[in-house]
Amino acid sequence: MAQATLDPGPGLKIVVIDDDPTGSQTVHGCPLLLRWDAGTLAAGLAHPSPLLFLLANTRALAPAAAAERVREICRALGPALAQAVAAGRIGGWIVVSRGDSTLRGHFPLEVEVIAAELGPFDATLLVPAFLEGGRTTVDGVHRLQGRPVHESPFARDGLFAYGTSHLPDWVEEKSGGRIPASAVDRIGWRELETGGPALLRRLARLERNVCVAVDGASEGQLASLAAAVRCLIAGSPAEQGPAIGRGDGPGAGRPRRFLFQSAASLIQALASLPPQPLAPAALAGLRRRGGAGPLPGLVLVGSHVPLADRQLERLLAEPDCVGVELEVAKVQRLLEGPEPALLLASLEQAWGRRLAEVLAGGRTPVLYTSRGEARCRHAGERRALGLALAGVMARLAAAVAPALGYLISKGGITTHTLLADGLSLELVELQGQLLPGLSLVLAATDGATEPAPDARKEPLPVLTFPGNLGDPGTLWEAWRWMDTQAGPA
Repeated sequence: MAQATLDPGPGLKIVVIDDDPTGSQTVHGCPLLLRWDAGTLAAGLAHPSPLLFLLANTRALAPAAAAERVREICRALGPALAQAVAAGRIGGWIVVSRGDSTLRGHFPLEVEVIAAELGPFDATLLVPAFLEGGRTTVDGVHRLQGRPVHESPFARDGLFAYGTSHLPDWVEEKSGGRIPASAVDRIGWRELETGGPALLRRLARLERNVCVAVDGASEGQLASLAAAVRCLIAGSPAEQGPAIGRGDGPGAGRPRRFLFQSAASLIQALASLPPQPLAPAALAGLRRRGGAGPLPGLVLVGSHVPLADRQLERLLAEPDCVGVELEVAKVQRLLEGPEPALLLASLEQAWGRRLAEVLAGGRTPVLYTSRGEARCRHAGERRALGLALAGVMARLAAAVAPALGYLISKGGITTHTLLADGLSLELVELQGQLLPGLSLVLAATDGATEPAPDARKEPLPVLTFPGNLGDPGTLWEAWRWMDTQAGPA
């Protein structure tokens, strides 16, 4: 395969605005920011990794609130990027709006806000492929394990449903017709396989922030796209080298500016990171220990997609795991009644006591929301209920976090609420993937409650587990790795 492999050099920072905390599924060694004040942004941009993730959690918000959060991030990010470039800490930047690989989320809303605040851009490249999770795009059709993704349960999401897997038609549907399918350009897998000068010329012709649906079915195809993008961002023929040509070559002239709406696989291709330094056993070995040996774990399951239901069922069949159910209907009734905060606090105390009992008995508590999707009158009520449940889980987990050896958190909203609100973190450091798509981060827990007498001060390993990833046994397999540090027998 012919590919443009030239690189604009060190210093390019890839800034990922992530709509939930699971978009770092293919990378390692970078910071994930949960705040975007000037000091936190400066620290993130000064980190040696080429990657910086900003965890926006916009998928949990209504459209207007999501737009406002992205706008707030961009208005803080713009000056921070300018200062980092002026100070020589970075040589340039790319912005990626990381979205769900099963096409759920606020598209095109978020990229339109980014374009308005940080643009202009020559094109927005839509690249939803997530190869590690079996999400591929071929001939413009996005697929999950080979089937068109609109045939999956994810397309029937209560907030982000859609009816087509053909990306140009999907863009038209999600934009309410503002962006007709005929206006969506396409780059197919054959162009990516060919790569080289032809792909450079193709990308260099894009202008006026056209939306481009890009195929992706192999690492080589995404690497070809990433290499061409990086070459065009550099803009200088001297930097692009003789393979591209000089003077009037396809990359000559001004640097091109691209905005991305992508899943996780393209981010790895753009960053071109070396292999992950820690193998699964080493990641599991980060489990905290006390004076008497390894500290116990806790599993949170907030996701309610059918795959999560099957994974939870398999985990609860494990004798060393004990379920603690958060009854969604009960929480919903409390939220609708008088003094919901007071009544909910009383309920939380009971759940907290149950968690403590399971931990004291030497088994792993599995804190989960009752299965099925709650009946809600409108989208706003559904979002409020989801955030309330995530808040309960985050507070319960934070109360016992100092005494834990590890924590597994399944579901994007659940995980973001745990990190940002329950543990009150500004940033976490991504260590890598325990299993494909399952990222392990280290989180400080000193501020939650008094640690157990034998607990040490190491950061808590938190495994972030997307709701839509894996097979029925993956949650059990992840628990087995963290609990035994040896994986399944």
